Amino acid sequence: MDSKEIRKKFLDFYKKRGHTVIPSASLIPENDSSLLFVNSGMFPLVPYLLGKKHPEGKRLTNSQKCFRSDDIEEVGDMRHTTFFEMLGNWSLGDYFKKDQLNWIFQFFTEELMLDPKRIYVSVHRGNKEKGIKKDTESAEIWKKLFQKKGLEAKDVDFSEKKGMQGGRIFYYDDKKNWWSRAGVPEDMPVGEPGGPDSEVFYDLGEDLKRHENSPWKNKPCHINCDCGRFIEIGNSVFMEFLKTKSGFKKLSQKNVDFGGGLERLAMVCQGETNVFLGDLFLPIIKKIEEISSFKYEEKARSFEIIADHIKAAVFIIGDEKGVSPSNKGQGYFVRRLIRRAVRHGKQLDMFSLSWTKEVAEKVIEVYRDVYPEIEGNSEFVYKTLEKEELAFQKTVEKGLKEFAKLKEKKVIDGERAAFLYQTYGFPIELTEELAKEKGQKVDKKGFYREMEKHKNLSRELSAGVFKSGLADKKNKTVNLHTATHLLLSSLKKVLGESVSQKGSNINTERLRFDFSCEKKPTEKEIKKVEDMVNETIKKGLSVKKEEMTIEDALKSGAVASFKEKYPKNVSVYSIIDEDGSVFSKEVCSGPHVKNTAELGRFSIIKEESSSAGVRRIKAVLKEKDKN
Repeated sequence: MDSKEIRKKFLDFYKKRGHTVIPSASLIPENDSSLLFVNSGMFPLVPYLLGKKHPEGKRLTNSQKCFRSDDIEEVGDMRHTTFFEMLGNWSLGDYFKKDQLNWIFQFFTEELMLDPKRIYVSVHRGNKEKGIKKDTESAEIWKKLFQKKGLEAKDVDFSEKKGMQGGRIFYYDDKKNWWSRAGVPEDMPVGEPGGPDSEVFYDLGEDLKRHENSPWKNKPCHINCDCGRFIEIGNSVFMEFLKTKSGFKKLSQKNVDFGGGLERLAMVCQGETNVFLGDLFLPIIKKIEEISSFKYEEKARSFEIIADHIKAAVFIIGDEKGVSPSNKGQGYFVRRLIRRAVRHGKQLDMFSLSWTKEVAEKVIEVYRDVYPEIEGNSEFVYKTLEKEELAFQKTVEKGLKEFAKLKEKKVIDGERAAFLYQTYGFPIELTEELAKEKGQKVDKKGFYREMEKHKNLSRELSAGVFKSGLADKKNKTVNLHTATHLLLSSLKKVLGESVSQKGSNINTERLRFDFSCEKKPTEKEIKKVEDMVNETIKKGLSVKKEEMTIEDALKSGAVASFKEKYPKNVSVYSIIDEDGSVFSKEVCSGPHVKNTAELGRFSIIKEESSSAGVRRIKAVLKEKDKN
């Protein structure tokens, strides 16, 4: 049974049971700064789990694109991936434990034809301090389900200390059987929903239990021990609690949030014990074999890292809100994925330029029918990969030679780690990974101290040099300076609030304005920005200046593009629209015009890429329209 059939079976199964199939959300969260990437199917549905009515009803199902940056270091163990699809179903205050556990067991054993003898489950042990009871209710439901298949299902506790004990149902604490976006109850912020869960595990066979160097060799084996024998294939979360200042209280509705990794389900349905041999990865692995000097079995870890990382990069760059490589935020992880893949490509003798594009083409071929957006954005994906690969190729060889000089050191000091970063573009994680392979350690605290010194020096060097990017204070220059404020505000309104200023240069002839934007704006969007600026100019709005502390400025909602460069007391320039709303409010040292009517007609003459994830606009002010 291939992945397409599994995906379809799941959605059809729940559709027949009154669920509406909803599309996968973007990998890039919308209006939520708590997470860089969507990492679970429930993430886009949080408002509805909290009680808001969903337009499609109380029963929903989908296959959601997910990315978990925390798993980057885990890739290479045959089962972990950073990008994956989560098959999910939700009850928003409708059915609860009995229906959910019955249905998911039916789906696994009757639709996917998984052997019930190889299925084991876990439930929540309870937490008396938090007022959360032991989930014996789920345990009893599971006992009856296994009994129908002719299996006695004994429930046991503390298997992590005593081993399996002949059980099939196992109790675990919050670390294993509690789900929220923030993790265990202690880590949850006030206002966050969560709840106990019941996970389903599949037995891959006792022969995978131990190997000579396994850290679990002499420890009790149980379904959650990560020794390799058992793999989680599904998790039903009973989301009924809300974190409050005084502890946990029940939500207004009892929810079900199920998630099952498609890649893992494909693996077990296809009789494999390695997720990278399932049909969602095998074509990519074979493509890497074609362009490398090795077979998968010879250097499996490098193959898995390349296959996973390029796939993840394709989906993030090719997303409808695509992100390009950069040195911070979401772009940092894209850069890290690509560079880590390129380094492992060198270990496979993949020296030809643009091999990342060849692997990306195979990724798109595997997924084009399900996620057409990545094919629609394929040229952008290929160009971005090629650009990043080429840039890293130029420095990585020199960096690796420099690193080789440190082979006698037991600990790589912070100064040397910072040098590798600043000179050769080695992120600290890459230096740590290289060091780990050689049995060395890295002084991370020293690294961050050195980076802070570098940042402080940069501030000193730039102090007094960049005064709002103005070349002088002539009238034409000042006019263009005010126009940049209108431009930034318009860009945010048209392209989204994630847009931020990255730099500007203004003289009497033109303004040059750099801004963060992970996808190339369309001609229509640029025209809309230009029109919005001109409409504001025509209104003749006053430009108001206020003096306040930087803290008060930020609290008031003023945009501060370069927070670390501002003194304690700052000037804030506001442009208030005719209806009383704030059109633009920025921390700025000035100078500015008194009224937007002074500016004339604003015209964008060029929009182009400046660097990865940064776009550049060049614009001029022409004479005022006579009408």
